[in-house]
Amino acid sequence: MASITENKLPSVALTTQRHPQEKPKRTISPGVSLTAGAVAGAVEAAITYPFEFAKTRAQLSRSLVDVSTAPISKNPFAVISQTARQDGIRAIYTGCSTLILGTAFKAGVRFLSFDSIKNILADADGRLSPARGILAGMVAGTVESAVAVTPTERIKTALIDDARSPNGRRYKDGLHALRTIVAESGVKEVYRGLLSTTLKQSATSAVRMGSYNFIKEAVSSRTSLRSTNNPVLTFGMGATAGVVTVYMTQPFDTIKTRAQGAKGVSTVEAFRAVLADGGVRAFWRGSSMRLGRLILSGGIVFTVYENVAALLSPSIQRLG
Repeated sequence: MASITENKLPSVALTTQRHPQEKPKRTISPGVSLTAGAVAGAVEAAITYPFEFAKTRAQLSRSLVDVSTAPISKNPFAVISQTARQDGIRAIYTGCSTLILGTAFKAGVRFLSFDSIKNILADADGRLSPARGILAGMVAGTVESAVAVTPTERIKTALIDDARSPNGRRYKDGLHALRTIVAESGVKEVYRGLLSTTLKQSATSAVRMGSYNFIKEAVSSRTSLRSTNNPVLTFGMGATAGVVTVYMTQPFDTIKTRAQGAKGVSTVEAFRAVLADGGVRAFWRGSSMRLGRLILSGGIVFTVYENVAALLSPSIQRLG
């Protein structure tokens, strides 16, 4: 009996020694995700809005010619400059307040959804495989579209489209546009383009969040923890993810913009209209404008998010 007991004791001792060494799974609290995401979204929208304005103008044009027969340039800076000369600086920020509020809300929802799913799918070190990163981004984009993106994008696009009407503007601001649209066509009209927006948003979020997560994991595995927390490096990773996102998801964005114009059309009608206006290449119309915005957007939003999240949760090693 003594020998049996002696043989078992080392085994028990080894088991109890392993347990304290197990690392708890690092997670991000919902409050931190929501707050950091909202701050990042608001900052990004305020800085990059002129590019969004130029892109939307280009996508709403017919064969790159507006109602006054003046050509619409593919250069975002030319569009911004021309609008400023004709209508003043304030015209460049048409619909801006709607987008800032909407972007803050949708970015908060996006990061909250992404981090919540990441907490479930990640390994013990808080890391996601590329496939799981794309899945988490896709689900986050779908939630974001239904909860926040479609209504705010509908109002923003209607405001920009309305501002270029030859018959004068109908909408005074975002709130007036919302009231008018609901009064004339009901609440469902605010969700005009829900399908196209969800397709665009889920694809964009999957590519953007997935590619950023992949780049971040690749960099952190080859770089010291201190340098991966560098804002310049974070900005570069976010900007790279933005470039990848633009060219992989531009057709969804073009269809969504057409569907959500001032008059509003179905997703199928928007698809046909884009195809009729310029063929397959027309689906990438406005990509240069969107590229300028998403390079800045990707860099800004992830840099602000990482830093705000680290400030609110200093115990979390963001890129480890």
